[in-house]
Amino acid sequence: MTEDPRVAAARYRQERDANGADAEAPPDEERSPAARAADRAAYVETALQQAIRRGDFDDLPGAGKPIPGLGDSHDPDWWIRRKIQSEQLSGLGPPALMLRVEAVELDERLDALRTESEVREAVEDFNRRVIEARRQLLGGPPVVTSTRDVDAEVVAWQGRREARAAQESAPDAAPRHRRKGWRLRFRWSRRD
Repeated sequence: MTEDPRVAAARYRQERDANGADAEAPPDEERSPAARAADRAAYVETALQQAIRRGDFDDLPGAGKPIPGLGDSHDPDWWIRRKIQSEQLSGLGPPALMLRVEAVELDERLDALRTESEVREAVEDFNRRVIEARRQLLGGPPVVTSTRDVDAEVVAWQGRREARAAQESAPDAAPRHRRKGWRLRFRWSRRD
């Protein structure tokens, strides 16, 4: 196996400095920052190449596996969602971040409501908290979450509700209590 030319050059410089043969070369303090940075970069590159040859980077966890969530659509808040999911956080952090997460989950929350007045109240509450967060001067990330149109959200909620009802009334649909996520409901119980 042949020796890496960069290693040979580093060894040559070291021997040259040890013998004092290069007395006319300026000391490190007088060299330009670019030259010192180039020397550091060469040293780091040499150390990396030697570590690769030794096999220090073999068998690292996750080697050869796809990066999770890479194929999903572009979401600028992906890291916030992943951190909240992994740490199971709720109610922590600046209002701007919590409102972003809540805006994504708002449709699911509205679908769990039963009446139009409850939907209107939930959307108005969300809008009120967005406006309050915009007025606060506590620092942190800016509030970029937009408010929702109450009437449009009610219409969308009704549309989703009618679509679910049509799907449930289809003749080939499984009974409601056998579908995933649904519990057998009686008059006195409610869906969790």
